[in-house]
Amino acid sequence: MAFEKICTVDDVWEGDMDAFETKNGTQVLVLGVDGGGFKSFQAICPHQEIELVEGEFDGKVLTCKAHLWQFDTANGQGLNPTDCKIAEYPIKTEGDDIFVDIEGIEPFTAHS
Repeated sequence: MAFEKICTVDDVWEGDMDAFETKNGTQVLVLGVDGGGFKSFQAICPHQEIELVEGEFDGKVLTCKAHLWQFDTANGQGLNPTDCKIAEYPIKTEGDDIFVDIEGIEPFTAHS
C-alpha cells in the first residue's frame, strides 16, 4: 500500500466533506462521518462524472447534486439507484494528518 498525506483532521469536520488531489492528480473525496472518523471515495459521480463535493452529505448519505443519486458512505453502495457504487479508498489518520491509498483502485464511471 502507498498511503500519502491528503489533508489534516482540521480540513474535514464531522458531517463535512471536501475534495483533494493526490500527487498523481487523482481527485479524492474525504468525508467526516457521523460518530467521528473519516472515509474516502472517488470524487466523481459514476453517472455523468459530476463532482460529488458539490452535492450534499448528511453524515451518512452522499447525494450528487445533478440527478440526486445517493450513496451509502458506510460502503459506497448506491442507494438510489441501487445498481451503482463509488470506489472507496483506504484511509488512515496519524496524529492530525489524514492519509489515503489510491493504488490499484479505479473509480467507477460511465453508468447511465
